[in-house]
Amino acid sequence: MKRAGWYLVAGAAAGFAGVLGFHGGGTPGAVALGQPKTGGTGAAAPAPAAGPAQTTGPAAQQGGAAGPAGTATGAVVPYGYGELSVKVTMRNGRIAAVSVPVLRTAEPYSQQLALQVIPMLKAEVLAAHSAQIHGVSGATYTSAAYARSIQSALDKLHAR
Repeated sequence: MKRAGWYLVAGAAAGFAGVLGFHGGGTPGAVALGQPKTGGTGAAAPAPAAGPAQTTGPAAQQGGAAGPAGTATGAVVPYGYGELSVKVTMRNGRIAAVSVPVLRTAEPYSQQLALQVIPMLKAEVLAAHSAQIHGVSGATYTSAAYARSIQSALDKLHAR
């Protein structure tokens, strides 16, 4: 029985070391992908106020033959490990660009996970041209919050 306990402890330690090696590649709190540096202290840009849609450019003229166009920032959506907001730019009724102006996380690991997942979610939104995307396995809460914020921005732009 003593031998089995030792193997269990050694296996747990090896697994923990493997996880740290996989996720510990960067400096804690480091931000990549042009994202603003944020953290659990709420150092990110202030959340956009709820109210009228934030649209810019000729986009404000919605409808037309080409479809909705413009830029809108979705609601700041809280999720299990922080909160995020997504900014959507539409041209000719299609999603042309997506960014994350607000990303606040509770801990460095959540920040690293979000920074790995957000480019995948962005690619799905740009391919689908909607908020109807597949979530990323292992980041279910982040995926759901991202999709909800995208839908909020699309609602502001009166798009599907």
